Amino acid sequence: MEPPVTAMFQAVHPVLSSRDVTTAVRFYERLGFSLTFLDSPLDPKYAAVVREAVELHLQWQGESQPASLLDRPTYRFVVRDVDQLFAAFQGGGVVQEQASGPSPWLVPGDTPWGTREFHLRDPDGNGLQFYRPL
Repeated sequence: MEPPVTAMFQAVHPVLSSRDVTTAVRFYERLGFSLTFLDSPLDPKYAAVVREAVELHLQWQGESQPASLLDRPTYRFVVRDVDQLFAAFQGGGVVQEQASGPSPWLVPGDTPWGTREFHLRDPDGNGLQFYRPL
């Protein structure tokens, strides 16, 4: 019999708001970061840059986005088992407290960018995104 898989935290990747992802990527490249992911070469809305063990995600935020969401940081946590962690949060009542919001990932789902993830907000409105690569 195999031991049960545990929902072990492995890393956190901050997601920074950007009005122009291309310009932001160039800035971070000047700081020694390398581009590891870009969702579109012509009009990117999401990118990832890395330097050594530090990975930052850059996400476009338009003028029409509510200011309260723009002012809140979002943190992406790499976890071993997204569904198990979601079930644990559900069992602890965390998931039920979440109001529906702009994220379609309030329950675990596979994304077009190659991850399985779900999103929560802390009491202050900070975004918490738990994911694993597919």
